[in-house]
Amino acid sequence: MKIRIIITATLLIFLTTISSKQKNFFSKFNINKIMIENNILIQEKDLKNSLEPIFNKSLLFLESREIEKILIKHNLIESFKIKKKYPNTLKIKIFEKKPIAILINKQRKFYLSEKIELIEFNNLFNYQNLPYILGSKDDFEIFYEKINKIDFPIKKIKKYIFYETNRWDLETTDDKIIKLPSKNYTKSLLNYLNLTDKKEFKKYNIYDYRINDQLILK
Repeated sequence: MKIRIIITATLLIFLTTISSKQKNFFSKFNINKIMIENNILIQEKDLKNSLEPIFNKSLLFLESREIEKILIKHNLIESFKIKKKYPNTLKIKIFEKKPIAILINKQRKFYLSEKIELIEFNNLFNYQNLPYILGSKDDFEIFYEKINKIDFPIKKIKKYIFYETNRWDLETTDDKIIKLPSKNYTKSLLNYLNLTDKKEFKKYNIYDYRINDQLILK
């Protein structure tokens, strides 16, 4: 860090003492082109508009933290990589957050990322068929972690509904309803997976596990 400061200070002193011809040479390193890669959800024009403050800055002295301050304002960005293409081009590769569900809580709607982060909802075209979560982020995070541990087929769930009695109902893509107990629900889900492979259970649409050690079928 100290070495970088010394080098930067030396260059600044040098630049203030050089001739106009030399200044023209260094102006060749001013950014006049920004290339955006790997963005799907975020419009390129929106990214470039937000990056306008770094246009014409020297590519020699540009630091990644300057770009980070701008890009973190886009809540769909997970991370990014920058590459300087001398003399005057900046390449930015964007890694976006991937929405896995739409969460509705207290009449507000959000996307939920793979890391269970809230993302501002704006009706993204690519993610119109996501499952819905009716409940809080914190309750869902605990639930989601547990059902992933038992390899429950997440893609078959179209709705998660949380109740104040501290339990969940699941609605599946084949229109089954799984009513879970407040405790030991992973055991119930494993039982459900075992039963749904059997022909004699395919006629049932409701699997009610709310009573301990009992299953009511409808």
